[in-house]
Amino acid sequence: MATASVAFKSREDHRKQLELEEARKAGLAPAEVDEDGKEINPHIPQYMSSAPWYLNAERPSLKHQRKWKSDPNYTKSWYDRGAKIFQADKYRKGACENCGAMTHDSKACMERPRKKGAKWTSMHIAPDEKIETFELDYDGKRDRWNGYDASTYARVIERYEARDEARRKYLKEQQLKKLEEKNSKNNGEEEVSDEDDDDDALKVDEAKVDESKQMDFAKVEKRVRTTGGGSTGTVRNLRIREDTAKYLLNLDVNSAYYDPKTRSMREDPLPDADPNEKFYGGDNQYRMSGQALEFKQLNIHAWEAFDKGQDIHMQAAPSQAELLFRNYKVIKEKLKSKTKDTIMEKYGNAATEEEIPMELLLGQSERQVEYDRAGRVIKGMETLLPKSKYEEDVFINNHTSVWGSWWKDHQWGYKCCKQTIRNSYCTGAAGIEAAEAATDLMKANIARKAASEGRCSCSCRGEETCYLGN
Repeated sequence: MATASVAFKSREDHRKQLELEEARKAGLAPAEVDEDGKEINPHIPQYMSSAPWYLNAERPSLKHQRKWKSDPNYTKSWYDRGAKIFQADKYRKGACENCGAMTHDSKACMERPRKKGAKWTSMHIAPDEKIETFELDYDGKRDRWNGYDASTYARVIERYEARDEARRKYLKEQQLKKLEEKNSKNNGEEEVSDEDDDDDALKVDEAKVDESKQMDFAKVEKRVRTTGGGSTGTVRNLRIREDTAKYLLNLDVNSAYYDPKTRSMREDPLPDADPNEKFYGGDNQYRMSGQALEFKQLNIHAWEAFDKGQDIHMQAAPSQAELLFRNYKVIKEKLKSKTKDTIMEKYGNAATEEEIPMELLLGQSERQVEYDRAGRVIKGMETLLPKSKYEEDVFINNHTSVWGSWWKDHQWGYKCCKQTIRNSYCTGAAGIEAAEAATDLMKANIARKAASEGRCSCSCRGEETCYLGN
């Protein structure tokens, strides 16, 4: 029973309470009602139904078992994509040098790099973006559908419905055209009876009936079973009910076999029919085309690789098998192109051997190039360095070279002072001399210590032939 609060009860009150609970469990007494007007199941144990004392519950309720605390910082809203908040007329200090927006810098600018940025032209200033921050809980951060707009899928449905409408219109026009040709042919050759004329006119009128009245044939109302109990909804059927079933296309006993359990017919029921007028050509038609053929090749490759000793299994590790198959196709294409290039290099390619026109051999241009007496280019052929959006040739801490211009003992450093510490201050040539003097002093100390111990300081370890001549 969902008790409101724990209060002192006499022995008689306690006995009456137990009798009332037994009557409620047996269905003889009405169930207890909470503060929301909902009945409380009398079979719920007391340790679950009784509210904690600190809640000060005055009426029986099961609200303490529900998640009644909500996080005030959590929100289900999402970023307003593409929203703009302010459009400036001139460049503002601290804005992006490329587009002129205040919400980002030039490194994070997503617009095309301009020849002259908005900082210098003060024209075509881009509007400021709307920047939002949300406090999401654990589930909100990991929800892959958070912010998804389901209404955008209506475009896909509209595209498919437009295609179906165009197909129905085309088929209706073809049907009317065939009926009109048949009527004109009959009128030209022989006179048709009044009864046949009425039948043909009736067929034409039926063909002109609006297709919207027959749209319900493509929908089926059925029960969709789910783990949550199922729901009744409209499900599009896979075929129109007016179409002829595949097992009725050819009633010959020796024709293609139809399996009623799987509803499959692998062979073509009408092999001698015109392929242009044939709507169904057997299930094997789909098995040997499209992605089904690629999947079949993938299985064959997995079997052959397993027979040759590769640890590969299509059902156990399908991603690994597909990756190996892709690598196999890439290597095969490279081998084919390499073989082709080798043959063409050895024997030549007569199809591409064409004489180069004189306009290209003796071509002229307006570019001025100066040469010296030895034929070296002096001016006019300078190599242009590609421009970057990041800062280049920036010297810090009095250095005259950039970081990474010097390499020694698997460490990068500065070439100007030969230091390997990134944020160090440049010491110049004096620092280099001091480092060399320290190195020489360390070597001298090592040699003196080795001489005092009676052994050589090199790697000969006291052998007859010393590398230092000792």
